[in-house]
Amino acid sequence: MPGRTSMRSSRTSNATDVSKATTTTRAKRGSKSTRTSAHAVEIPDEGPVTSLRTQICHIFSDAQKTTATQRKLVVNLRKVQEACCYEAPEPKKNTRPEEEFDETEFNEEIWRCMVRVLPVKKSEPAGDRIIRFLGVFLKHATEKDISMLQSDEDAPVPESPTSRLTAHVVTNLLQFLAAKDKVVRFRATQAVAHVINSLDQIDDDLFYQLRQTMGKRLRDKETNVRVQAALGLGRLGEGEEDENDDEDSDDDHAGGILTKLLDVMQNDQAAEVRRSILINLPFRTSTLSRLLERARDTDPAIRRALYSKILPVLGDFRHLSISHREKLLRWGLRDRDEHVRKAAALLFSTRWIEDCSKIPTSERVPNQVSPPNMDDLLELLERIEVVRAGQEDGIAHTAMHEFWDGRPDYVEFATFDDDYWNELTAESAFLVRSLNDYGQVTRDGRVQEMIEEKMPELVQFAFHVQTHMNALVTLVHEDFARGEPDEEAMDIIADKEFVVEQLLHMALTLDYADKIGRQQMYQIMREAIAQPALPEECTKLAVDVLRFVCGKQGESEFYGVVLEAIAEVRDTISDDDTVTVTDENGEESFHSAQSDVDDDDDATPRAKPRASKAEEDPDKAELKRIHAVVIYSKCLHIVQCMLQNLECDIDASEPLKTMLNTLIIPAVRDSATIIRERGLIGLGLCMLLSENLAANNIPLFYRCFAAGTELMKITAVHTFADIAITHPALLAPPPRETNVSEDGSVVALAVNPNVKNFTKVFLKAFASESPAISIAACTAASKLLLHGTLPPASTLPILRKFTLAYFNPESALNPALRQQLSYFLPVFCHSKLKNAHTMSQVAVPVIKDLISMREDIDPEDEEMVGWPVICAHLSEWTDGTKVVGATELSLEGKMVSVKGAEEPHLHLAIEILQRVAQCTREERKPLLSLLSKIHIPTSAPTKRSVDAIEEEQLRALHALVSEAVEGNHGTDATTRNMLSKLEAGLTKRLGEFEHVAQIKDEDASSEAEATEVEGATAAAQDAPTDAENETEAEVDDAASEAQNTEVSDAEEATVMQTQARGRASRQSAPVVYTSDVEMKDEDEDEDDTMLAHMQAEGTRIPLDYEDTMDVDEEANDTPRATRTAVTESDIMNELLESELE
Repeated sequence: MPGRTSMRSSRTSNATDVSKATTTTRAKRGSKSTRTSAHAVEIPDEGPVTSLRTQICHIFSDAQKTTATQRKLVVNLRKVQEACCYEAPEPKKNTRPEEEFDETEFNEEIWRCMVRVLPVKKSEPAGDRIIRFLGVFLKHATEKDISMLQSDEDAPVPESPTSRLTAHVVTNLLQFLAAKDKVVRFRATQAVAHVINSLDQIDDDLFYQLRQTMGKRLRDKETNVRVQAALGLGRLGEGEEDENDDEDSDDDHAGGILTKLLDVMQNDQAAEVRRSILINLPFRTSTLSRLLERARDTDPAIRRALYSKILPVLGDFRHLSISHREKLLRWGLRDRDEHVRKAAALLFSTRWIEDCSKIPTSERVPNQVSPPNMDDLLELLERIEVVRAGQEDGIAHTAMHEFWDGRPDYVEFATFDDDYWNELTAESAFLVRSLNDYGQVTRDGRVQEMIEEKMPELVQFAFHVQTHMNALVTLVHEDFARGEPDEEAMDIIADKEFVVEQLLHMALTLDYADKIGRQQMYQIMREAIAQPALPEECTKLAVDVLRFVCGKQGESEFYGVVLEAIAEVRDTISDDDTVTVTDENGEESFHSAQSDVDDDDDATPRAKPRASKAEEDPDKAELKRIHAVVIYSKCLHIVQCMLQNLECDIDASEPLKTMLNTLIIPAVRDSATIIRERGLIGLGLCMLLSENLAANNIPLFYRCFAAGTELMKITAVHTFADIAITHPALLAPPPRETNVSEDGSVVALAVNPNVKNFTKVFLKAFASESPAISIAACTAASKLLLHGTLPPASTLPILRKFTLAYFNPESALNPALRQQLSYFLPVFCHSKLKNAHTMSQVAVPVIKDLISMREDIDPEDEEMVGWPVICAHLSEWTDGTKVVGATELSLEGKMVSVKGAEEPHLHLAIEILQRVAQCTREERKPLLSLLSKIHIPTSAPTKRSVDAIEEEQLRALHALVSEAVEGNHGTDATTRNMLSKLEAGLTKRLGEFEHVAQIKDEDASSEAEATEVEGATAAAQDAPTDAENETEAEVDDAASEAQNTEVSDAEEATVMQTQARGRASRQSAPVVYTSDVEMKDEDEDEDDTMLAHMQAEGTRIPLDYEDTMDVDEEANDTPRATRTAVTESDIMNELLESELE
């Protein structure tokens, strides 16, 4: 086909002009209702049908059915376009000339088909197929035009028929982006977005028009429209410069495309919109931080998309800052959603390790990981700054656990020879420690054995520990001798300290069955503890390893060795410097520390000797004093580590008593703040080992909390909580004998003063301005409330303060406190029924306090959560059915609540209605809103007996609800209807109670009557009267008379005998009415034994006495179920009839 444009003059299209069509559409749409999508787009008169229209309609009709044949249909439509837009070749001879059409008619026919897609709803897949077909066609046609019209690759792209078709279709679609019908707006926006994403280039004028029009759709009220607008603008933003172009923009939120997209991604409430922007947002330096923020998005799908789709294609992770790397790992690996955690682990174990690979990119196999390489793994650990991220609460531990779990090839490849152990760095030490920890927790026995084989023997490991520990001490001494701070030297010391820490952590997991290795490790740890230059963290781990080596039975040996090491550390100070520095004019509050032994010379603080004239210069004396304080602080730290590993009673150990009197008590009285703080910590640990010591020194901690430093206050708060849990007897109420006065009258039970003082301390600390003290008080009080240590009188105010702080917007400034409350409150309320009941007691006062708090808060600065959220939380926390163990599975397979599960909500409803009757209208609204969220069943739970307390509460609640309905306490129609429904439900519930109670009364009366009948029957059987004897004689006479009668008179004789026995039974005992079930059983027995006494066919004998008596009772007792009695005469008649036959 010739590659030249058509030279024919354009012909007038039979289709109506688009401007007229638009005008007609607007006029008709303005005059008619637009509620349905079918009438949202009016199709004008399009003239006669042509062959071009028929051909194009057939193509679009086939395209909407399936996407499988769209590629072929695109080629066919392209042929039609070329026939209309390019010069056709000369027709062959003897061929019929075809009808000719130009480019304008082709474009109009394409738009004619597209306009019919706009009213198609989203649920119809045909609309999506047509829009996809249009995008594929425009892309294919553009490539064909470029290949036909562009001769040079560097030359600009010329205008082509496809570009004009694109402009025509998009320009017409833009007119419908602001349509009133949401379906039309959605389809128009979807089509424009798809066209934008299908093309590589677009006209400048059309670009600015699209940016302005599509930018407005980002604020559309429909989520689907905003999603499509985000998809289109994301592609337009790729070609935008970093500067914002605000000219020629009348949008209220004028600015660049990226600025608008970032703002919507951060603030849009729809997760679909945020996710579409995240996936389509171009990677720029200015957008990187906003992209990484989506790792904390509320929607798990967005977080998963970031880790699985965005970060893997973002590029080399080493371009990110250390802070960004650490945050991405921490947020991803500790995410609540399992899929997000897996995506983050896969990113770390595959993508990031590939970025560290030394293999050139050209030599790597696509979609395949590189072979294991230890240098790559060590560089990966270096890139995440393992010295900081490898601390005990760091994310590097979780990252390496996921790495070993996801890369078993590295587990098999890792080898650790002697050179590796001798040249340990921070990264290599953490690597081997993480592999050792993975072997401790994995459940694969083969992997455990493999890792154990890679580790050295205990003797060799002890040698490596000693080597690196001596190197660390040497570096510390060199730095101290240098006298001047050196950053490079400090970094080297920090790395070596980290190496020693990792080795000591590994030592806590080893098997010490080897006696030689155990003795060697024992000696190394003892020497390490006695090293004053050893850092404190290493000293703590050394004490822990020594305790682990000594075993469970070697506690006395353990603290004996540690005390010897402490003595060696103190001996490093000269005799003159061993004097404890005290403050002669110190505060009296720190001089009341008491030990559990009598005061002696060692327990009294030593006085500082007066300075002589020959004293050394002040600078040297100051250095010695500082050195003495450092050594004393080191000794106290060793004591603290030792006490944390002890469980014995300090009163039964003389060495521990001596340590307390000579080291801890003087430290509490010392003037140096650091010594006093560490002495207070040590004294608190000693109090946990001795109840008498705790009782004597509690007042000291009160004074420390009142006048001490921040660390002292935190220590006091934690000590109070630990003492209350360890020694609950200190908080026990006084014995009941003390509640009786001298005159014998009973007085109120006395309250333990420690309980009252502890509660005051916790409340005061929780209200402190220091965030650290507030967090400490929240942690300590939470432990006591969960243990149930404090009585209800102390639990209520603490729980009330916690609940208020949770809803207080000021607590957002302390995220650690907010996080603790978010965990504690639901756990506390759902752990026990009594805890939920306690929360129901504070819910109403909390609402009252929140109303006052809301009035004091400035809405411009802070904003409190709405009442629906608050009421939903309180209703959830007071729901007894959600308490652990409050529901059980019945025999019918249904979940039923246990006894007492409804009491928290019943109590809360009673308190709400009592408060509603006397509160203001402002307070009544949230109270009734909370009442509407309370669940009170209208029927009693099955398989459960009626509780008297529950019934009493329901009756009290019913009375209050009736009073509220009569008093018109509802604030609006909704609350009034709610009160009416609640009243009706309670009425029904109480009716069931009355029915059950009536059944119980009837059962009780029946049992009483049955007991009386049994007693009367027994008396009648034991003492027969003369009347019974006479009756028996009459019965015998009647029986003999009946025997002498003929067969025809048998029925009359039987009746006489029955009457005689009936008179006897009425004279001997009262009539006993049995139940229907019992009568049925008796009838069945009667039927089974009816012929038991028959001897022969012709024998005529009377029935037994008991059978006759039963027949008489059945005939005379009307309440019982009656049936036809079978007599002996009937039986004989049947036998005779059978013989005659």
